[in-house]
Amino acid sequence: MAEIDVEPVEQIDEDVVPAGIDAPEYVLYGGKGGVGKTTMAAATALASARDGTRTLVVSTDPAHSLSDTFEYDIPAEATRIREDIPLYAAKIDPDAALEEQAGMMGEGSPLGGMLGDEEDGPMASLLGGAMPGADEAAAMQKLIEFLDDERFDRVVVDTAPTGHTLRLLELPELMDTMVGRMMSLRQRLSGMMDGVKDVFGGGADPEEGMENLDVLKERIQELRTTLRDPSRTDFRVVMIPEEMSVFESKRLLARLEEFGIPVGTVVVNRVMENLTDVTDSVDSDRFATPNLDDCEFCQQRWEVQQGALREAQDVFRGHTIKRVPLFADEVRGEEMLRVVAACLD
Repeated sequence: MAEIDVEPVEQIDEDVVPAGIDAPEYVLYGGKGGVGKTTMAAATALASARDGTRTLVVSTDPAHSLSDTFEYDIPAEATRIREDIPLYAAKIDPDAALEEQAGMMGEGSPLGGMLGDEEDGPMASLLGGAMPGADEAAAMQKLIEFLDDERFDRVVVDTAPTGHTLRLLELPELMDTMVGRMMSLRQRLSGMMDGVKDVFGGGADPEEGMENLDVLKERIQELRTTLRDPSRTDFRVVMIPEEMSVFESKRLLARLEEFGIPVGTVVVNRVMENLTDVTDSVDSDRFATPNLDDCEFCQQRWEVQQGALREAQDVFRGHTIKRVPLFADEVRGEEMLRVVAACLD
């Protein structure tokens, strides 16, 4: 079996990265874990900021590989990571967001107790257990803050793997359930508000906690409305040409359709093809190309990919398709992000 000849990638021309992107104000990348969502989000944000668009890229993935991709330690708060272009980045830690929200609401308040992690506390006892998805709710609250931030013209989101993303989209129903349980509790304890305050601890006002919960629920519902508007949001599904990724992409597309969230773009990553088949902005001679004539391994992988792509035809129908080749070099740092951005242009 012939080996793949891999040559070092020479320095990429600065003009490779497209100056700006054709996209609405919110771009979200979703899909199975490990398919390259972070790479696509980073490349898109970089291209977006190049024309002066104030762009924030946010990671909600607990793995947080955004720092590795940019080769920059991304903090929790939105921080400018480039001096020459208006590119900002932030990563959301659900546990840290949960702690922050509980602190802002007061550990003794009803909402603080619901969002807290004290499983044996008074609120947990009264509500039948700690609030499920509390960390996702706190992370969603943090994401909403970033999306509402008027400092940015465009926000690009690197979402967590499919399961976590779907739980975030289910939060409005979850909040309705929790509000109902709180209302029921308040009715049962009507006329005993002083006693309730003692139970909640610290003299916290249950009414104020209910108001905070209603505000959070309304903001999450507003976010879903935004996600459903194709003029404002492009949800991009990222997949690789393998059977399990195709299955996960179909599942994600179906659930997004149930939520009424349109998917504008499907990105197929790590396709074994020549870079010139995807973009003419980059000199493909600088990159190693799979030898489909003499490499038995390459031939077998090519057949696997072609089978997966044939199976995924229904996934592609009606969507804009972008392909990104399989690179011999790891995609990290601005040099390689420029090449990926050219593929997504």
